[in-house]
Amino acid sequence: MRAWGAVLGGLVLVLVVLTGCAGPYQYYEGTGVHDATAAEVAGAWENIEGTRVVLRKDGTAQVEALDGPDFAFEDGWRLFGTGTWRLADEKGGQRVWLELTKRTKVTTRSPSPSPSPSAVPVAPTPTADPPSVYSWGFHVRRDQRDELELFFFVGDPDIGNTYVMSREAASGPEAP
Repeated sequence: MRAWGAVLGGLVLVLVVLTGCAGPYQYYEGTGVHDATAAEVAGAWENIEGTRVVLRKDGTAQVEALDGPDFAFEDGWRLFGTGTWRLADEKGGQRVWLELTKRTKVTTRSPSPSPSPSAVPVAPTPTADPPSVYSWGFHVRRDQRDELELFFFVGDPDIGNTYVMSREAASGPEAP
């Protein structure tokens, strides 16, 4: 009986180790959205952190204060510049691929608010040399009003935090 207990305990330990890093992002299969058009995606997008991305109908893009996805988000840099974009229909859903081809400016993200009044806000530590060119893959989804949203995952992928871009208030598919 002890032998079976040891074998079972060992098996459980192996399974815990193998699945310990299996967060929601690792199994993310996409949004399932396949009906967005490039004309619908074109326009100005923003997020609450002051990021602004303009996706023009001609496939060019303007990037203002866009953070990095996944673990690059923790580096704290925010890129500005110009580039290109395209809408791709993939198995799990559509994605907007944004390429920054000319960086014009780099800033760092402001310190995050402290989780408690006694804690000191910690500013992200930027990498020694932020990238001069960069690529983002935004997932495309629809909100409750059937409006498009663009997002990517940030930080530790096991946590599943998203960086959401919404249509700029005065922007629509007919914008730049």
